[in-house]
Amino acid sequence: QVQLVESGGGLVQPGGSLTLSCVKSGSIFSTNAMGWYRQAPGKERELVAAVWRSGVTNYADSVKGRFTISRDNAKNTVLLRMNSLKPEDTAVYYCNKAYSSDWYPWGQGTQVTVSS
Repeated sequence: QVQLVESGGGLVQPGGSLTLSCVKSGSIFSTNAMGWYRQAPGKERELVAAVWRSGVTNYADSVKGRFTISRDNAKNTVLLRMNSLKPEDTAVYYCNKAYSSDWYPWGQGTQVTVSS
C-alpha cells in the first residue's frame, strides 16, 4: 500500500518560515501532479500548491508569492517552503495527488501553527 509521510510542521511566529517535507513509498515519477493541501479548524481541505512532473507549479491565491513547492523525483519527495507565514496559515498540511480523479491514502499530515 502506498504511504505518504508528512513532516516539518511546528509552531512559528507570524512572518516566520517553515519547510514541509512529504515522502512517498516508492516512486512518484508516475504521478503527474503532486500537491500540498491544508485543512484549518472548521474548514474544508483545500489545495494550496501543486507541482507537475515537468516542474511547472500552481498556487492558490492565498499563498502565491509566499510559498514554493518543489519535487525531487529521484528522492520521492515533495517540499513546501513557506515564508512570511500568517496566522490564517494555521492548519494541518497534507500531501497527495493533485488534479486527479483519485488520491493515495491520506497520511497523518503535519500541524503548522502560526502564533505569537
